[in-house]
Amino acid sequence: MTELSIDRYDLQLLSALQHDGHATNAGLGEKANLSASQISRRIQRLEEARVITGYAALLDPLALGLGVTAYAQVILERHDKTRPAEFERQVSAMPEVLECFAVTGEADYVLRIVAPDLAAFSDLMMKRLLTLPGVAQVKTNIALSKVKETHELPLDHVAQPRQQKRRVKYTG
Repeated sequence: MTELSIDRYDLQLLSALQHDGHATNAGLGEKANLSASQISRRIQRLEEARVITGYAALLDPLALGLGVTAYAQVILERHDKTRPAEFERQVSAMPEVLECFAVTGEADYVLRIVAPDLAAFSDLMMKRLLTLPGVAQVKTNIALSKVKETHELPLDHVAQPRQQKRRVKYTG
């Protein structure tokens, strides 16, 4: 894996883009004290290195009628070569499942799910998720309120020296 050098300008740029992915290169340049063309080159380099993996508009689920957020812990019956792959394929095709992580611990997977209401969530659980091949058990938690939600990754550690070899090298 090639090492990517990240300097303080890159960190400022990444922080600004995480906060406002719609910002112009000129606006980003003002924040980082760089020209728009320098910003453009840095963004292109960070995209090519897959540090920046895409851009998206963040939508408010409540404004779109998605009032239920749930977290489901899924346990599979047994672990052979085909069960997890088939489960992952089918869950990936469910638009209500926003995230699916294979995890350690009591569950095999944790899913973040949205639905318009409890009836729609129940329907999704009973008719689609619980009927997937290999699913032994599903435990769910319904979110009551949002305490914190962010898409912004912490970047402070990039500038901190570490003992272990890492993919990103800070050159500040």
